[in-house]
Amino acid sequence: MIWLVMPASSNFQQAIREAQTSSLVGPNVVNKALPYVGGGMVLTAGGVIGGLSLQVTNPGLFMPLFWVALIGNFILFFVAQNVALKANNSTALPLLSAYSLITGYTLSGIVAIAIGSAGMGAVGTAALATGITFAIASVVGRRMSDSVGQALSGVVGLGLVGLIIAMLVQIVGGLFAPGMFGGSGFELMIAGFGTVLFVGMSFVDFYTMPRTYRDDQYLAGALGMYLTYINLFIFILRLMIALQGGGRRD
Repeated sequence: MIWLVMPASSNFQQAIREAQTSSLVGPNVVNKALPYVGGGMVLTAGGVIGGLSLQVTNPGLFMPLFWVALIGNFILFFVAQNVALKANNSTALPLLSAYSLITGYTLSGIVAIAIGSAGMGAVGTAALATGITFAIASVVGRRMSDSVGQALSGVVGLGLVGLIIAMLVQIVGGLFAPGMFGGSGFELMIAGFGTVLFVGMSFVDFYTMPRTYRDDQYLAGALGMYLTYINLFIFILRLMIALQGGGRRD
């Protein structure tokens, strides 16, 4: 699932660079963004349900559409992000809505694996854990001091780079030494580290957003926060799959 981490990295590293000052450029941007984060999650859930249904009714069609959706989502992310940063919200909203829905479809693969290896309860647990993290981060993250917020931002930024490198090693190493890099042990390490990392990033989001985005850039802020919680959900699922001995099957 490195394709989801990479957009998160692009968005987060930009936020870190622009949040070096403690001054607020968008004091109301978080409150404006939150409804759209929730709406994106709902659309993503709809996309997951659609993907799961297609896997049952027409499994031969699922994978061709998956690759089309994956490539399209890459392109759509950068287009939507650019439009949202320009505060062209009337254009950005349908783009982000489509992005959320397609993301759900591409997530249906790992959700199906989680259901098969750890049961339907694993998906519910991952969703609940993500929601609880969001609730706690929304309170604590807003109250972080500048020293704590900037320090945590730096640590999480470095950790994100390390995670991407580790996942690239996993992919390449799995081709040449699947016993070492493709097994459940290496996957468990990456899934655990990714979970902790995105928990930290969820707190950082509430600190960096009002220092990065103007109030009229609320959709750009919503996109960044959406990516954080989608990635957290994914890594919790990967952790559960690995704990069940599912190995790396994403």
